Amino acid sequence: MEHNIPLITTLAAGFGIALVLGFLAERIQVPALVGYLVAGIIIGPATPGFVADVHMAAQLSEIGVMLLMFGVGLHFSLNDLMAVKRIAIPGAVVQMGLATVLGMGLASWWGWTLGEGLVFGLSLSCASTVVLLKGLESRGVLDSMNGRIAVGWLVVEDLATVLVLVLLPPLAGVLGGPVASHAADASPLWKTIGQTLLQVSAFIALMLIFGRRALPWLLWQVAKTGSRELFTLSVVACAIGIAYGAAALFSVSFALGAFFAGMVMRESEFSHRAAQESLPLRDAFSVLFFVSVGMLFEPQILLDEPAHVLGVVAIIIVGKSIAALGLVLAFRYPLNTALTVAASLAQIGEFSFILAGLGLSLGLLPKEGMSLVLAGALISIALNPFLFAAVEPVRRWILARSDLARRLEQRDDPYAELPMSTERKYLQGQVVLVGYGRVGRRIARSLDEGGIPYVVAEQNRELVEDLRKQGVAAVSGNAAEPAVLIQAHIADAAMLVVATPDPLNVRQMVETARTLNPGIEIVLRTHSENESDMLRMDGVGTVFYGEEELAKGMTRHVLERFAPGGEAPAGKHA
Repeated sequence: MEHNIPLITTLAAGFGIALVLGFLAERIQVPALVGYLVAGIIIGPATPGFVADVHMAAQLSEIGVMLLMFGVGLHFSLNDLMAVKRIAIPGAVVQMGLATVLGMGLASWWGWTLGEGLVFGLSLSCASTVVLLKGLESRGVLDSMNGRIAVGWLVVEDLATVLVLVLLPPLAGVLGGPVASHAADASPLWKTIGQTLLQVSAFIALMLIFGRRALPWLLWQVAKTGSRELFTLSVVACAIGIAYGAAALFSVSFALGAFFAGMVMRESEFSHRAAQESLPLRDAFSVLFFVSVGMLFEPQILLDEPAHVLGVVAIIIVGKSIAALGLVLAFRYPLNTALTVAASLAQIGEFSFILAGLGLSLGLLPKEGMSLVLAGALISIALNPFLFAAVEPVRRWILARSDLARRLEQRDDPYAELPMSTERKYLQGQVVLVGYGRVGRRIARSLDEGGIPYVVAEQNRELVEDLRKQGVAAVSGNAAEPAVLIQAHIADAAMLVVATPDPLNVRQMVETARTLNPGIEIVLRTHSENESDMLRMDGVGTVFYGEEELAKGMTRHVLERFAPGGEAPAGKHA
């Protein structure tokens, strides 16, 4: 029997080889994404043996792009971005600009046109969300100040890239692209751009005015049926349906449509469930996206143009890292933060592929450019875990050998110490509160209500600046460093409250506090039961373990309601 089933053969080959190579990549401590890209190279037309249907893979990759962008929108938090906006926004814009200029310079040296150089440079400027989140998460720093800065920085890059995706098609004619040249000749550039922006604005307004009401309502109605399959179907249908509708009705890219679908769906109380239910399908099609991108790669370029490949890798790993490092230090953040952000951004990924693919379709990027972007992505992603692992050793090495680095680390910072005008009640017998996140804010509110003086120690300088404006005594820095606790006057404090669950730094804080103030009472939180037990064994005053305290609180409430003489629940019958 003849089997003319290109869809099934493409799926079977893509998933099967991606599974094997992704598994092998993880075993050697390399992101699985590298395995997916190599799987695409193996089943692509540039290598011998089985060749999957390229056109079919391209359509499947479009679904992967939609679901990837839907996931980005679903996890996009304006509040998280605003918390680090003063460094993330200018930092991301300047770093993307520098990387783009470096890419354009390299392309110009090779003899490429201005438009080709611009698309090429932009493709090298945006890091991978998948790789960054995985790298931060594996090292337990995703929720730290360094992690929040890196994620906020990447969110700005993502938003800037989405804007580029919108503006690139109408500008293609001016930049030398043959696809859009006739359209550009037919109407003035300002009119084309104006029409594009008007269509995008109309779509965004529709989503923000009607979508943010309709989608949460739809999810609520589906959730009431109790059907998990229907709920998953509604989430996927919204993601793909809105992306297609945006393209068909407003000439907006699939990527932008899916991004706003996710962003609006975040408004629903079921957003977390929507993310969880759509995750398996999103992951599956994301794999196909990376496989299809790998199919476009020409391995021969590694042999024909090794100098070009090295130039691309140098821009991604060295150029972008140095730019990020300098920018973070310029904002007076410590060397550890600068090195973490630099390592986070020293790679490229999914947005680079989307941009390069669009440039290829518009005639603004040669096939060689796509292969160079893919080569740069493969090498930078493979090296990224090693860059993360080198952050702390490099920091120690630099501080041990560089007087300038030590001066930068110890330089005067107006927010690193309390003002001379600080009242005495904040300097003696006070509470030192480490961390001003969700838990820290609640504790601070209760201390305010009780009239108990406290000093906040927080890594986020922007947050410390805002607290100072509100009249709150606060110092900026990592409380694991003795200097920060000294500036918070830990030696004369009555209590140290650690409201951040950072197991790597908590022990250092406790040791410093005990050394400077042997009689101080210490209260801290943790998300790890083992860590909680170990801290209690070490003699730490009071340790709150999240799940344990939640269970205690709920149990106490239930027992009080059923206690003799207590108010019985409404549903209780004699």
